[in-house]
Amino acid sequence: MSRMAPPRVIFFDAADTLFDVKGSVGEVYCNLARKYGVTSDRDTIQQAFVKALDAAPPPVFAAQDPQEIKSCERLWWFDVMHHVFYRVGMFEGFDEYFEEVFAYFARSDAWVLYPETVSTLATLDAWGLALGIVSNFDSRLYEILIGLGIDRFFESVTISSVAGAAKPSPKIFQRALQKHGAPAGEALHVGNSLRDDVRAAAAAGLGGVLLDRHGREVIPPEVVSIKSLSDVLTLVSKWPAS
Repeated sequence: MSRMAPPRVIFFDAADTLFDVKGSVGEVYCNLARKYGVTSDRDTIQQAFVKALDAAPPPVFAAQDPQEIKSCERLWWFDVMHHVFYRVGMFEGFDEYFEEVFAYFARSDAWVLYPETVSTLATLDAWGLALGIVSNFDSRLYEILIGLGIDRFFESVTISSVAGAAKPSPKIFQRALQKHGAPAGEALHVGNSLRDDVRAAAAAGLGGVLLDRHGREVIPPEVVSIKSLSDVLTLVSKWPAS
């Protein structure tokens, strides 16, 4: 990365990078399923969710119309949740339950910002850097960003269902770069996945930075990793001049 020009644009992943679910997905699924008679514990549901998400196809659709895209997103999530409870145990009233869960995660109060998110974004913005989001999140992201109060920092938000490409495809990064008119060599991408964020960004020519808050990744020596978003400020401030 030291051979790259100083960054003009910094992209961020969304969930698990800028903000996190309050509690866990398994906890939310579990709590909302209680009234439907589901007795499985949150850890079992969480494990089933991770497996279902890993097995799901990329959230990329042929639809162009915004309403059609939203319908496709909803069906994609319906299939993911159906696979969760296929593993855990299907129950009567699943369709109604799905609508409740889908609506819940559209609310900004279902999510919580990491403590350093606002200060980091505000500093980067004050330094004159362009900021964007590249995420496989769906259209609910727009309202979540507004509700969390961080939408004002981003000049672009690129999501897979609209871009026609999903991480780890380099194409979604190319779509994001086009919005800024910036070359890949002058952009960074920060995210929590070695595959979907760091390696995918590198394949598109961007600098990739791994956010590994909990030391869960086995990190190759060539990968730049940080423990907190605020560490991005140190990276940028120490960047060698071109």
